[in-house]
Amino acid sequence: MNLTISTNPARFGDRQRWLALVVICFGQLMIVLDSTIVNVALPAIQRDLHFSQANLTWVVNGYLIAYGSLLLLAGRAGDLMGRKKVFLAGVAVFTVASGLDGLAFDSTTLIAARLLQGLGGAMSAGVILALIVTGFPKPDERAQAMSVFMFVVAGGGSLGLLAGGTLTQLISWHWIFFINLPIGVGTMLLGSWLIEEHEGLGLSRGVDVAGSILISAAMMLGVYAIVTAAEMGWTSAHTIGFGGTAIVLLATFFVVEARIDNPILPLRILRLRSLTGASAARGLVATGMFTTFFLGALYLQHVKGYSAFGTGLAFLPSTLALAVLSLGISARLMRSFGPRALLIPGLATITLALLLMATTDQNAAYFPGIFGAYLLFGIGAGMTFMPLTTIMLADIPATDAGIASGVGNVTMQVGGAFGLAALGTISSDHSRALLAQGESLVGALTAGYQLGFGIAAACVAAGLVIVLVVLRTPRVAVEGRELEGVEYTRTETAEAA
Repeated sequence: MNLTISTNPARFGDRQRWLALVVICFGQLMIVLDSTIVNVALPAIQRDLHFSQANLTWVVNGYLIAYGSLLLLAGRAGDLMGRKKVFLAGVAVFTVASGLDGLAFDSTTLIAARLLQGLGGAMSAGVILALIVTGFPKPDERAQAMSVFMFVVAGGGSLGLLAGGTLTQLISWHWIFFINLPIGVGTMLLGSWLIEEHEGLGLSRGVDVAGSILISAAMMLGVYAIVTAAEMGWTSAHTIGFGGTAIVLLATFFVVEARIDNPILPLRILRLRSLTGASAARGLVATGMFTTFFLGALYLQHVKGYSAFGTGLAFLPSTLALAVLSLGISARLMRSFGPRALLIPGLATITLALLLMATTDQNAAYFPGIFGAYLLFGIGAGMTFMPLTTIMLADIPATDAGIASGVGNVTMQVGGAFGLAALGTISSDHSRALLAQGESLVGALTAGYQLGFGIAAACVAAGLVIVLVVLRTPRVAVEGRELEGVEYTRTETAEAA
């Protein structure tokens, strides 16, 4: 039997499509694992490969630059050439690069392999949401599929934190990369069998070479400027030069796209406020999420004295709450009340959680304060990410699902990276200023982290304002609830008869 995922649900059974979804989510699992597992192992990597403190950041930044700059191109490539091809190619590149990471014998080799890993991650992640959207077109099915997807994201985040500390302490840091190999090989084998190819628009009309080069260069220079700003200074010639060049290239890109017949980014989709508004909100929420895990880990280790493994355990309330909600609770609530009605209290809960984090000091006990803040954050995230993604892609034509997925992912990744870099710099500068005034090291660090959490709360609150002003419940969700009501009435009448 040929098990496939198709945009035509009538052709293939539910069991086949859900099995294919699981395989697709394994591709996402590798990416999520990598985003958290590496951070825990950085001290061991620095010691073994003799990284300087400045060069060590490139273990993370090299991946982020390649990943963030190629997401948009990967999404459109899926629309044109077929999403299955792009997804499996991305998984293959990511898997090979992971093996090279694990075998790295010097700093240069590891950084080069991380750049290649970022390329593979962008190729697969750039089409995953599009595969889910086109494979599950009905609102209720799509909500359930997104539940599975969000469960993998949440579970992968917590698994990465725990696995990173465990593998590094018990075996060696090399195994944080080798763990991707069986996942990647299994995903490629099952994916080639289970995932039906989505026939792309084709390359017969020509490829937007100029647009591809311009957007990739703009994103690469922009992400590079962001991730190095904390080291070089936000007002330095380095940051302003690369950032300014990225803006000029991006403006040129939009001019080119408006004048050609086969743009890599059809500008018509940017007129959909569901896409642009939800993407902007996702970027602001990503700032809060990145800040929670990055500054939260620093706070727990540098102020509270937690080990790497203990830090992973401390974050479990967030990831477990998000995972539990993703098991179907959020999907049912969204079907009953609509995505926007669930999104508003979700964003408010994240804002409250960040404000609570901004009040924790060096004397705060884990229970109830820190535990409660992380638990609220997980609950809020569980009520936020699925509705935002649903609204973002609700009005997108199937032929443009890949590029729309790329737009949303780019906004989230770049927005999160920019926000984290800015808040990290602000937090560090505030701590240094307090140290210069005679404050103790622990007190200065705590105050810096508190300021970062407070600004992150303001960013999420700004996302809530966007939701209230710009977004509406998509028509497809309303129609889905109406159809469910009709079906319920029919069933009730039949039972009465």
